[in-house]
Amino acid sequence: MATENNGQQTGLNRAKPYQLMLFPLNNGATNVYFVLVLSYIATFGSNVLALGVIFASLMVTGMRLFDAVTDPIIGALMDRTSTRFGKFRPFMLIGNGIMALSVMALYTMTPLIPASAQALRYVAFVLLYAVWVIGYTFQTSCTRAGQTVLTNDPNQRPLFTIFNTIGSLAGMGAMQFLAPILRANVADYADPLFYRVFTPIGICISIVLTILAVIGIAEKDRPEFYGIGGEKAEKVKVSEYIEIIKNNDPMKRLMVAGAGCKLALGIATNTTVLCMLYGCMMGNYDGLYLPMMILGYICSVPFFLLTVRTSQKQGQKASLLRYVSLAFICYIGVLVLLLLWRQGDPARNLTIFANGGISLNLYTILFIIFFGIGYGAYYATADMPIPMVADCSDYETYRSGKYIPGIMGTLFSLVDKLVSSLSATIVGLAVSVIGLANLPTAETPYTEGMNVVVLILFCVIPLIAWGLTIFAMRGYILTGEKMKEIQKINGLRRDAVAEGMSLGEAMRKFK
Repeated sequence: MATENNGQQTGLNRAKPYQLMLFPLNNGATNVYFVLVLSYIATFGSNVLALGVIFASLMVTGMRLFDAVTDPIIGALMDRTSTRFGKFRPFMLIGNGIMALSVMALYTMTPLIPASAQALRYVAFVLLYAVWVIGYTFQTSCTRAGQTVLTNDPNQRPLFTIFNTIGSLAGMGAMQFLAPILRANVADYADPLFYRVFTPIGICISIVLTILAVIGIAEKDRPEFYGIGGEKAEKVKVSEYIEIIKNNDPMKRLMVAGAGCKLALGIATNTTVLCMLYGCMMGNYDGLYLPMMILGYICSVPFFLLTVRTSQKQGQKASLLRYVSLAFICYIGVLVLLLLWRQGDPARNLTIFANGGISLNLYTILFIIFFGIGYGAYYATADMPIPMVADCSDYETYRSGKYIPGIMGTLFSLVDKLVSSLSATIVGLAVSVIGLANLPTAETPYTEGMNVVVLILFCVIPLIAWGLTIFAMRGYILTGEKMKEIQKINGLRRDAVAEGMSLGEAMRKFK
């Protein structure tokens, strides 16, 4: 089985161009909910349901305890699954359906519960969010695990990052672009109407992206692409998570790196943080949010091309280290500028449009340079750990002979969700420290100490997260050359097993 119908060399399973383009849209489909839920749920709970800023923020992170139970179960279930419809496609479709129904109910039905039945609001909020978490695990795990059957070519896997970004822009980018437009023309973030309009738009986008992703993986979602053992499904146990964490050092390091990248992205792009920065501090949310978001996306384009080129030549480790380090340096510049900010001083304030035209001061020019390069570099690397999960999964097959992409995917997904939700809690706690009862919106007036909160959330915490990423990646052994060796050995073992050799014998013979 080392060669199928697309010219594979021994050990290599290559994807067709349309497969590389379509399957990463699965991440775009789940990133719709990254914005729709994780960026707004604390604001919704605090301002629409009046649940209290501390509860609304802490609950999102507290539900990770629930994840600690569901993720291993779902991962093990995925590894035991082999249906006529494949291993991954059922989880993609079921997961997307669960998320759509739970979020629609959360955002459109819970506000109908009268304020006099506040306890019922709390219960509905928690239960619907818990159901959404299960659906999110179903689908996000497939993004990580499905790459193992899509391609193992070291030259193709880095391309997943760039197509993943295109999918992310179609999902996350579309939602981030639409949100301020709806806020300005339909309703504010504290108005239930905003969520009644925003939610079905996001669900429709996610469904379309999911269908395209299913088409992308359909041809590869077959038993002959499942690890070394072919038709035989892995009889894995949930307890194997502990064994993997103990012995798979690359996966441990990648979990730290992925957590660092995700935490930086989650906090620095949090709606509340941006409302405080562009609205409360700079006094012009509508004139700054979209231009700065577009600037960041434009600046990220060359970095996506650079990261792919670096990954193909030197491996994904080298690419991640290089561009996270660049983001770290640039955000030190952003940190200095925010330290220099003074309320009411035009020379130390962001200004792009004034008196019907463009008006840029030196402060804004420097902010654009540091922010643009820094955001471009870190946005290009934010999802880079995703294709690296497939490398860690192949390494696990190489190390132990087990093909368990579900467990590997949910291991990473658990950290991803923990950090994503942790960002909402950190923001909520930081806001409560300065005495605000509700999370700020674009219309909230500036409060003393808000600049310190923004400085910490927008710069300091991302810098710490990137520092941890750099530290973890320095000891990561899965270089480009190492992955070529791993794929060659796995291919030889697969061929031997297909010809009748036992897995144990193939493991001993080919090392």
